Amino acid sequence: MISFFRKFKDGFAKTVSAIAAKTRGLFGGRKIDAASLDELEEALYTADFGVETTEEILTEIKAAYGREKDLQGRAAAEIGAAVLRRVLAGSEGTLDPAPAAAPDGVRRPIVIAMIGVNGSGKTTTAAKLAWRLKQDGKTVTLAACDTFRAAAVEQLKTWATRIDLDIVASHTGADAAAVAFDAWQAANARGRDFLIVDTAGRLHTKSNLMEELAKIRRVLQKNDATAPQHRWLVVDGSLGSNSIEQARVFHQSFGLTGLVVTKLDGTSRGGALVGIYRQLKIPIYFLGLGEQPEDLQPFSVENYVKAVFGLDE
Repeated sequence: MISFFRKFKDGFAKTVSAIAAKTRGLFGGRKIDAASLDELEEALYTADFGVETTEEILTEIKAAYGREKDLQGRAAAEIGAAVLRRVLAGSEGTLDPAPAAAPDGVRRPIVIAMIGVNGSGKTTTAAKLAWRLKQDGKTVTLAACDTFRAAAVEQLKTWATRIDLDIVASHTGADAAAVAFDAWQAANARGRDFLIVDTAGRLHTKSNLMEELAKIRRVLQKNDATAPQHRWLVVDGSLGSNSIEQARVFHQSFGLTGLVVTKLDGTSRGGALVGIYRQLKIPIYFLGLGEQPEDLQPFSVENYVKAVFGLDE
């Protein structure tokens, strides 16, 4: 079985390659000099680590270089990793695999609402998350509530068949909130541990989309006042820092409890998640590092910082 670290290392290969190309392999063994510091600065900006994080990394590396003129690139990578560990402290979201009973003592499904714009990988992520929970021995129902996009409903149905999971769906254009209500009822009646709700990613206007999400939330709360217990935004990592404003808007409207950053294996902008967390302080639960279900990996600060700086496990 491929180790968790290897998944991260492979998933961030494009980011690592881009940094190596711009710094002429600085972290592979070169000594630090003034030119390599300029190269590193450009590389960190290109990888979308953002102004604050880039400046912090460079400040600490320059200070170390000032003390030791023979400073090696490997040591610089370790310094960069230490800065990222500090910046990302508290960023790992942890999904309790054994949901507790509600205050009234009745055990109900834990609801995870997957939110995000079309193209972010939201529907695929919902299916992959269901697969992961199933591998952990949990029972899951999927709710196909992106009824405004025919492809989303069919896509989720296909995934449900592929991974052998319950799904509650309706026809294109059906009331999404009604589907969510029915899905909760079904998941509860069958004693499922989790209900994963795939929501709409686009409507005619942003206000329409936010109202639709609010309606789904209100309907779920008719069944369980605490639902949805998790409200996760799925963001496309290849968009880089442009995702920050998107996340802020959804957070203001829906009160996000977590993030899932996808498509990181296909981009050299692997630093973007640092800026998103730094700005919003929303925990990151999972990263999408490939096409297969097992490529949805729990976020690990340690694996991330070692992967992006090309450090060994």
